[in-house]
Amino acid sequence: MVYFNRVRYHKLFVTLSPWKNSLKGVLFMLKNKSTNKLLSDVIEDVNFSGVVLAKTEKEIAFQSARGHSNRADELLNNLNTRFGIASGCKLFTAIGICQLVEEGILTFDTRVKDILGDIFPHFDEDITVHHLLTHTSGMPDYFDEKIMDDFEELWKERPMYLLNYLRDFLPMFQNNKMMFKPGERFHYNNAGFILLGLIIEKRTGLNFQDYVQLNIFEPCGMKDSGYFRFDNLPKNTAIGYIDNEEDGTWRTNIYSLPIRGGSDGGAYVTAQDMTFLWNGLRTYKLLSKEYTEKLLTPHVMVKDVKFYGYGIWISKRNDSIFKYHVMGYDPGVSFHSAYYPASGLTLVIPSNKSYGPSAIMETFENHI
Repeated sequence: MVYFNRVRYHKLFVTLSPWKNSLKGVLFMLKNKSTNKLLSDVIEDVNFSGVVLAKTEKEIAFQSARGHSNRADELLNNLNTRFGIASGCKLFTAIGICQLVEEGILTFDTRVKDILGDIFPHFDEDITVHHLLTHTSGMPDYFDEKIMDDFEELWKERPMYLLNYLRDFLPMFQNNKMMFKPGERFHYNNAGFILLGLIIEKRTGLNFQDYVQLNIFEPCGMKDSGYFRFDNLPKNTAIGYIDNEEDGTWRTNIYSLPIRGGSDGGAYVTAQDMTFLWNGLRTYKLLSKEYTEKLLTPHVMVKDVKFYGYGIWISKRNDSIFKYHVMGYDPGVSFHSAYYPASGLTLVIPSNKSYGPSAIMETFENHI
């Protein structure tokens, strides 16, 4: 296998036109005492545990850290705490694929079969990279969020500590039958992003997590982010907690998730590092203007004014882009982050509980 390290020696730091607009109105609102109190109140009301960071290109507009990163030892979350972000990092996978397309290593129309071979006996031969990126492949999923409620049920027959590599997920879905024909409709699919990670590994010779570290985290300056193992978490990393609302007890999510995150989710980031990722897209550190726009194109309508690009949600208001958005939910993990092109503001809300960020983001959007 060839060791692949994609390094850009000539980076474009040109501002993408839809990213740039006046910030004065939003900054005024965020610095207003009543608005600040409104955000603080909803953070308190949802018993939030995590970080809220609203930032412009040049300054922090709002920040708050609440709750415990380690309840047993009463260690508090802080602004630099690392959090798991579940499916929020599907965007990293999509960026990696777009990098390979830009380099001419594959295309969006490349068939999955032509890269990964005949290891999926019931999959449609016409499934392409584009279908996987937009959740329109119709392939079976190992965890279908439309019909399954409890992610933890997956590990009753297959222990989570055995899922060290992307290929370890294959027995969970590779022999199942198609749900619909490729391109027929949108259906959120985690297994499709497992295949995208395997495509990156196949085409570069790198472990997926190493590829992201070298070609996404490092160029953006995301020094505190990574795909850490559950049994070897670095310092200042929040433990995920699952609360039992009936009796007030809790437990950690150590037995609820794969031992290491991969191309469908599970990376750890700080709130600050996530703002670096958005900035990396905005200033073309990761992709050229052409391929940044391909990533951010609303490729498929999900519902009404909600669309999906490549690994990213896109919402419209009045026929204009309102926000680019990523989110993730796992047992003991919840995450929302968005970039608002009309104001140039970035919002990052990671949490080490199963709920909280959505209510805070809704308040932010409704009142600011």
